[in-house]
Amino acid sequence: MENLDAFWNADIEELKQGYIEEENHYLCLLCSKKIEKGIIYQDSGILYEAEKYMKVHIEQGHDSVFDYLIQLDKKLTGLTEHQNHLLRLFYQGKSDTDIQKETGIGSASTIRNHRFVLKEKERQAKLFLVMMELLKEKDEHAPSFLPLHKTAKMVDERYNITEDEMEKTLKKYFPEGIEGPLKKFPLKEKQKLVVLREIVKRFSPNKKYTEKEINEVLTAIYPDYVVLRRYLIEYGFIDRKSDGSSYWLKA
Repeated sequence: MENLDAFWNADIEELKQGYIEEENHYLCLLCSKKIEKGIIYQDSGILYEAEKYMKVHIEQGHDSVFDYLIQLDKKLTGLTEHQNHLLRLFYQGKSDTDIQKETGIGSASTIRNHRFVLKEKERQAKLFLVMMELLKEKDEHAPSFLPLHKTAKMVDERYNITEDEMEKTLKKYFPEGIEGPLKKFPLKEKQKLVVLREIVKRFSPNKKYTEKEINEVLTAIYPDYVVLRRYLIEYGFIDRKSDGSSYWLKA
């Protein structure tokens, strides 16, 4: 959550490589891991300078940027399940004939047509990006919306939250400040999202929590820790093992 803006504000080249360079470190856009500059890192007996080690981290921790992005919710990628599946096969380097045999879709020419449709989608996306950039220069009345967290579920109008709405909600439900306890858990979905976004900041990325540990963090925020835990999972902020023995922030 701490570096959510970094992901959405990154340009295409930065997203392709999966990290950005900041003053004192490299930041992974996929999981917010920081690799400090000026340090030599060792992995499997090999020494790496910081930027190279960030590339190793992405390969080991996420397989690839493509693998990470293709797993995001279809509301974020704009892909149908069918398009998602085809892109995975294309990325694996399979031929149209191989894909046709594996999927049982029409013929090899049918697969080529799907490639054409995806290229059309790419061209449309480029034009849309340009128009939105031009719009930013003219639209003085556009409100500032909160960025979606990358693991968001059920993406719909409930995520239509402005920064002004966020500030009002936080003041209402955290009257002692955002570091203090939660006054009550909201009933409205948009307000729940704002509160959950703030609560999740109290957990450390890349750390596994036991059920006892996560309950202790949540109890300090609100007596009904069970409802907080349930909604953090339901809205895609945290994940857990099926037996409840381990919890972690979803990257």
